[in-house]
Amino acid sequence: MTKQNVVMSEMGIAVAAAVPASSPLLTYPPPRSCSAVAAGAGGAGGGAGGGVAMRKKYQAPLEFGPAKMNPWVESMRASSPTHAKAAAALAEAAAAAEAAAPGAAKDEYAAWMVRHPSALAKFDHIVKASMGKQIVMFLDYDGTLSPIVDDPDSAFMSDQMRAAVSDVAKCFPTAIVSGRCTDKVISFVRLAELYYAGSHGMDITGPVKVSKCTKAQANEVLYQPASEFLPMIDEVYEALLEKTKSTPGAKVENNKFCVSVHFRCVDEKRWSALAEQVKSVLKEYPKLRISHGRKVIEVRPTIKWDKGKALEFLLNTLGYADCSDVFPVYIGDDRTDEDAFKVLRDRGQGLGILVSSHPKETNASYSLQEPAEVMDFLLRLVEWKCLVQGLAKRRYIGVPPQM
Repeated sequence: MTKQNVVMSEMGIAVAAAVPASSPLLTYPPPRSCSAVAAGAGGAGGGAGGGVAMRKKYQAPLEFGPAKMNPWVESMRASSPTHAKAAAALAEAAAAAEAAAPGAAKDEYAAWMVRHPSALAKFDHIVKASMGKQIVMFLDYDGTLSPIVDDPDSAFMSDQMRAAVSDVAKCFPTAIVSGRCTDKVISFVRLAELYYAGSHGMDITGPVKVSKCTKAQANEVLYQPASEFLPMIDEVYEALLEKTKSTPGAKVENNKFCVSVHFRCVDEKRWSALAEQVKSVLKEYPKLRISHGRKVIEVRPTIKWDKGKALEFLLNTLGYADCSDVFPVYIGDDRTDEDAFKVLRDRGQGLGILVSSHPKETNASYSLQEPAEVMDFLLRLVEWKCLVQGLAKRRYIGVPPQM
């Protein structure tokens, strides 16, 4: 794998070339200092094929019972923005609310935007904060690079978005972090130069490697902390397929290390029944837990691993564990992205950008309204990087910049 180390100085804006360095599969948690990265790759305690032993932490198993079902349904509602088909009803309700309390909704949104301003409007502030540091990009997929659609198998990204992500990856180390299985995300994105963290970070792969013997291409598997759960996940997937087939609109997706039960096309009156169906399956599997995303119930292992842990692992893989010269940028739209936003806040490094057109609680610092704005932000970032590199090159060869 490659350790990217392209750092721009604030004054000279000198650009250093990326330095390739071969390293083994890294362990988690990451070293607590920059110098420990090299040691972990083969120094004391590492050795050939050695490394820090992984101690898995498990979350408490699910509790079931009548009193536990209402919170399930409430979580389904809270994490699920209104479906497009209900837009007319929403508009009518919004009009009624506006009539009852004129300007209240606008005031709420304005107050939220003060706390989470547009990343486009504050672009200059963001890049100024990144000067002298290595930007590392982390991007969610659904709702961030592609629109939210009824059929999860049809969540295709546009060619323009793919080109924008490709350009970003030429400038900065870039990873896609998704709840989808890694193979599915790779088939959507189709960019071999990226890192991919599928199944909420439980299946992490690096850029494509070419075999010298077969000339075949394959992504390098970096880390799979929940591999022991694969047979159990397959069992639960089959059980949920059978159990939910009586619920119109429900779709069960096997994401390798987790199972997604999509209810975007399920009538809200049937959500409680669907939650009961999921519950009836999971009561036989105490080592699995649920989380909620946008119109989806996620079933995954109880190990304490999420998109935030995946972000830390990838920073470690790139050689930036606890380094002061890194500036991670994470863009996502889902409740599951909050784990990554929180990691960045706790680290006091980089920033999170929430993709949302309405106010909601978040650990992100900035906001963008939709995937179209995400693409605009990515293109501006590439344009800024090219400008900075152009200025650095001119200074290196002694050519005064043109005014």
